[in-house]
Amino acid sequence: MKDNTPIIIAGPTASGKTAIALALAKMLNADIISADSRQVYQLLPIGTAAPKGVWQGGNYKVEGINYHLVDFLPIDKTFDVSQFAAAAEALEAKGGQYIFAGGTGMYLQGYFCGMDNLPKADAALRQELKSIAEQKGKEYLHAMLAKIDPKSAEEIPAGNIQRVMRALEIYRLSGKPASVLRSGKFKAEIPQSKAKMVYLNWDKELLSKRIEERTNLIFDGMASEAKAALELGCSEDAPGLKSLGYKEALEYLKGNLNKPLAINQISTLTRQYAKRQRTWFKRYPNMFILDFNAADFNAEEAAKRIIKWKEQF
Repeated sequence: MKDNTPIIIAGPTASGKTAIALALAKMLNADIISADSRQVYQLLPIGTAAPKGVWQGGNYKVEGINYHLVDFLPIDKTFDVSQFAAAAEALEAKGGQYIFAGGTGMYLQGYFCGMDNLPKADAALRQELKSIAEQKGKEYLHAMLAKIDPKSAEEIPAGNIQRVMRALEIYRLSGKPASVLRSGKFKAEIPQSKAKMVYLNWDKELLSKRIEERTNLIFDGMASEAKAALELGCSEDAPGLKSLGYKEALEYLKGNLNKPLAINQISTLTRQYAKRQRTWFKRYPNMFILDFNAADFNAEEAAKRIIKWKEQF
């Protein structure tokens, strides 16, 4: 019997996940599910590094492969881990081989390990917390969390404003600290019975160079996307334009940043994001790790190695 256990292609940004997932999908006659929280948005394919494809018969196709959860969500809408999990479950229920490709570890964790029953996001409360952070700073917001949920404050750095706000939100809506309500699923290992995980590993300096090269290549397109979104009536605060790099692109368009400085800031932020991704994926001990350098990256050869590894099970 054919083993259709899902395959996860994980790794930091700019590590080649899409190219390898496509090569693998062609060899296995598989569909790809994007596990990227930013590629869901319409009108932002360049800045989010979404795979270039076309809509055919209700499916987004990339090089003939069905590539799900890409280019479908309006910029002013939100998409979270529960929505991702529901969509992925509906797709897998159809049967067949699926490859999950992306660097949003929380999406993968939520889907394969389950989620806690936490209160849903509250837009008004989130705006209130955001205003506090803007007026008094991230450290002040983090201190608020430390008073009511010291354990969460210890685990969440002040700079991770989204997670700090979410922990405060959970307490305000439920009356209980997030650290009490969370069951541990957030930190659980993804069992190999549910998915076979592949991690694309790069030397930090080489990955930084790839990030810088990509940022230089996409910046003009990203700025054009941001400008077009505003011209369509989108707010600068639209969730889609909160994707990494668009804030700097908007500041460039307004004349507040010159192009070299904007590119440099985006590259720095992207490197920091890649570092957080590396830290996240270190939690999984049973990954198949593929090491690359710039000279030996070959998506087809990597796909063949993945198939050979999967055949062991």
